[in-house]
Amino acid sequence: MSERLGAAILGTGDVSGEHIRAYQRNPYTEVRAILSRSRERAEAKAREYGLTNCRAYTDLDALLADPDIHLVSICTPHHLHVEQGVACAQAGKHVLIEKPIAIELEGLRRLDRAIREYNVRSVVSFVLRWNPLFQVIRSILSQGLLGDLYYGEVDYLHGITKQYSVYPWMSRREYGGTALLAAGCHAVDALRWFVQREAVEVFGYANFSRGNPLEYEYEPNSVILIRFEDGVMGKVATSIEYMAPYTFPIVLMGNRGVIRDNRLFTHAWPGQTGWATIPTILPDSGAVTHHPFQAEIDHFVDCVRNGVESHCNVADAVKTHEICLAGEISKQEGRPVKLPLA
Repeated sequence: MSERLGAAILGTGDVSGEHIRAYQRNPYTEVRAILSRSRERAEAKAREYGLTNCRAYTDLDALLADPDIHLVSICTPHHLHVEQGVACAQAGKHVLIEKPIAIELEGLRRLDRAIREYNVRSVVSFVLRWNPLFQVIRSILSQGLLGDLYYGEVDYLHGITKQYSVYPWMSRREYGGTALLAAGCHAVDALRWFVQREAVEVFGYANFSRGNPLEYEYEPNSVILIRFEDGVMGKVATSIEYMAPYTFPIVLMGNRGVIRDNRLFTHAWPGQTGWATIPTILPDSGAVTHHPFQAEIDHFVDCVRNGVESHCNVADAVKTHEICLAGEISKQEGRPVKLPLA
């Protein structure tokens, strides 16, 4: 495939700008369409990024009918992702979908079926898989420096308060879903990415802080315990009313060593007497400008151009979302929930 691929952006929020920048820097793509409920906002976004060959749309069907569009980035609020993703697949457009891709099980199944049926490439924006610390950790694990993993925990702690532009819709259950789906799914996916085993059972709790000061319609704080194959244990804590700077702590324990964020202690290095600190870039900011969207979108484009599936496609993301949904079922019913979900 030699000609440039036309990309469309659905939505004009902050994250859409990072998608636009990444497509602009990729030598094989050009942003040719932006969708918004307001044509004026779409046109303003195009002007902001100097897009001279870009059409503004308010109707998704009209955009998808454009033969010059090959790739679509879905950057709209969560509750729109299923319908838009299914429509893109039916139109034969390859899709990059911001997380969460669905906030309930039926929609998750429907989107997964559509991607498979229409045989389009997909990437789900668990963008931290391209974070440099994640790359370091995967290398450490592949070298066996921790030995056999038996425990892991990854947390998502980020106060999404009323000052954030996403708060008005994200704080509502019908749009945000749960704290795990709205935000903590990044941590769930990270744990899966490191453990590299199938989850088989989930148990979860969730709560409001006293008085629910941020007025979330769902519990903004949760913790889930995950049992993986081979008996490996995991834990994910999520708080989106966290009253401190953003943090994304990672702990992985094996029978030969331990990782704590960018610090490593391993019995594979005789003579080590303390933690070795690895200089790298940590996932220590919630700002979209801090995230490695360029690497993610370059990967998406490579998958489309070469006709290969991504390690971060919809089929894989279903497993992350099922863990999040199982955590909510467990919280409601007070019991462990088996995976995969029926």
